[in-house]
This record gives sequence, structure tokens and C-alpha cells, in this order.
Amino acid sequence: MTGLEGSLWRVAHGREIELGRRSAIMAIINVTPDSFSDGGRFETVEAVVEHALQAVADGAAIIDIGGESTRPGAASVSPSEEQARVLPVIEALRGRTEALISIDTYRAETARLAISAGAHIVNDVFGLQREPDIADLAAATGAGLCIMHTGRDRAKLPDVIADQVHFLKHSLAIAAAAGVGNDHIVLDPGFGFAKETAEENLELMARFSELSRFGLPLLAGTSRKRFLGSVTGREAPERDVATAASSALLRLQGAAVFRVHNVAINRDALDIADAMLNARQDFERKRPT
Repeated sequence: MTGLEGSLWRVAHGREIELGRRSAIMAIINVTPDSFSDGGRFETVEAVVEHALQAVADGAAIIDIGGESTRPGAASVSPSEEQARVLPVIEALRGRTEALISIDTYRAETARLAISAGAHIVNDVFGLQREPDIADLAAATGAGLCIMHTGRDRAKLPDVIADQVHFLKHSLAIAAAAGVGNDHIVLDPGFGFAKETAEENLELMARFSELSRFGLPLLAGTSRKRFLGSVTGREAPERDVATAASSALLRLQGAAVFRVHNVAINRDALDIADAMLNARQDFERKRPT
């Protein structure tokens, strides 16, 4: 899958988004005090909503709302605290934007409440393998699933793509057993999640196109990640240019959805990548055989 085939990602509440000739941006909205990049930035629900609406104005098609930091070493929060952070934001956004709303959680109960509040997508950083009930919830509600690979809490295979295949096949089996259709699923290789070195993340970038074997849309989430800092020497808030460069490169390798902090700069970079890919496709279509 090159990202240009025009597949539909079907999500909750009867919505869908086309993933084809234009890449889709998922804006990161952290409602947390301790996220690695922008934790503690917002003090009120309205401040979060205004930031999300600006992200949509800048070109985001999806708003991804998270109430618990998933950075290494972050303190866990109770389900009730997570829900208290995210549900008011989802409820406030529901009538104010046509953008899709994603809940970034690995808890089935938080996901259920978020969908009831208006969320369309569940973004599970444990790929259904911590709380498989998320798959049952998606089947029952029609929610979209973002299934992420992680190497946490297990022994990984030495080859970066072999480990992706091993983990994601298991996740997809959980989804299939619950009755979730492939048109509800996007896969995320999980840059920075238990990929211990910059080299491992860079190899995953270099071999990203090998994940097309799944025949499913792919999400790239490199935004402000540590491995970009290892290359550029910049701290997290200064990594937006590096993020945009990596987004464009991964678009050329087939990524369709991009989870980012700075929507505007990534939208510009991805518009160039989209234009080049579409020009190449148009040329190939016109070229005599």
C-alpha cells in the first residue's frame, strides 16, 4: 500500500476518512501534566479546545486526545483521573468541529466512555494486547482502531521488521476474533516505544515500506521523538523541522496518517510529498506501455 490507493478508514458514529491522494494529520493534544513535549500546557478545557481547533485550522483531520503520558518512566494515573481529563474535552469538541476525534488510551472503559462522549477512534499504544476488550468495543461501536506496535514488557526479536510482524499479527488476530473489519484498522509501528536506540528507529524508518505487507493503512508518529534529537542535537520543543522531514520521507514510503504536535509545518511538508507522489502516479498512468 503506497498511501495513494484511496482506502476508507471507517470509524464510529457512521463517519469515515479517505486515506489516499492526500495524507491525513492526527494532531496530538495532551491533557497531561507530564508528557515529554507539552505536558502541563493547558489549564482549562476551553484552552485545550481552542488549541485543538487551531490544529484543525492548520490542517489536522483528526484530533488525538490523551490523558496519560506514555513516555518512559511516566507515572501511571487512575482510570478515573484519565477520564476526568479527557471526557470534558471530547464533549466540548463534539459540536464544534467536523474533525474526527481519537482517544489515546489502552483502557477499554476509558475508550467506551470516550466513544459515548463523541470520539470516533481508539488509539491503543499496547496494540490490543493489554486490554483486548478494546477490540470487542470497536466491533460493537464501529470505532476506528489505531493499533500500535510496542516492545515494552516482552522480549523482542532481533530484526526490527520481524518483531513488527510478530507483534502486529497477534494484535490483528485479536481484532479479527472480535469481528473488527480491516477497514476500521490503521497500523502504527510505534517509533520510540521500546526502540532503545536511535539506530533502531532509523532502521525502522529506512525499512518502513516493508510494513506494506499487511495491506493496511500505516500511521507514522515520529513527532519530536528522542531519536530525532540524537541526529539533530536539538531538544524536544525544537524538533519540529526534523519531524516534518521525517514525515515527508515516511510519506514517500507509504505512510498515510501522521501523528504530530506542530500541524502547520508538517502539513506543508506533507503537501509537497503528496504533490510529488501524485505527480509520479499521474506520470506512470500516462506513460506508454
